[in-house]
Amino acid sequence: MSVPYETPKTPEEHLEGLLGRALNSFELPDETIALLESALTFDSSLRSAHHSAGLHRETHRHTFLLADGQALTLWELRHNTGPGGKRSEETVHELYADEEEAHIAASRLLPSGTCGPECPDSTEGRIPGCEPLALDTVRLIVSPAPLQRSYAPDDSADHARRLLRRAENADRPGADTASLLRTALAHQITQAFGNPCRTGTAGLCFALYEHAFLLADGREISLWEVEHTATPDGRHMCEVYVSETTARAAMERRASRTS
Repeated sequence: MSVPYETPKTPEEHLEGLLGRALNSFELPDETIALLESALTFDSSLRSAHHSAGLHRETHRHTFLLADGQALTLWELRHNTGPGGKRSEETVHELYADEEEAHIAASRLLPSGTCGPECPDSTEGRIPGCEPLALDTVRLIVSPAPLQRSYAPDDSADHARRLLRRAENADRPGADTASLLRTALAHQITQAFGNPCRTGTAGLCFALYEHAFLLADGREISLWEVEHTATPDGRHMCEVYVSETTARAAMERRASRTS
């Protein structure tokens, strides 16, 4: 399973860590923090990174699924730019509830005379004093890109059969999908949201997985599994859907019923 290892955290622990290390956490609206305290699960990802001449800057997105089914995102800026644009020995953390505010804060960290987000890409019309970044600059923009699959032939048709069998939702994939998956040669499992629901874990748990299958005719098909404990007795439940959109909508409906 291609799920990066990390010590599982509760939403409360993750939020406490974010607020504790951010220098400007006091600027976050009280209403936002109050909403986040009801979060059921969370997902974190790197959105962009900029490295140049010993200076670094990263923007991370932290999305929380709230008890009413809504999603709320915090944007964390991590950098080592000190006063006067000089390198700081320690990483500075800043936290924003608005993506545009985080973007503006990040643009202010660019070295003087380099090209910020307001500068045009072309030479014509370039703002005076705004020059391209030096060649020793390495800049990474994390954006949706074609996913490079790493399929593993591991009795994939049987894996698909067992996945569909444990699905408890009434609108789970039907006979046509099951028939296609009987020809699966290989598969890959990727965690798309949340943390694994572990037996014995107290409280609500939500996780979303993509099960991608490579069929004998070369086609690819994905099933989306929602694992949660939003059941009357707190037991683990598995639901399976044919699209990510439908799976996420189901997860939000389940979350809203617990509020």
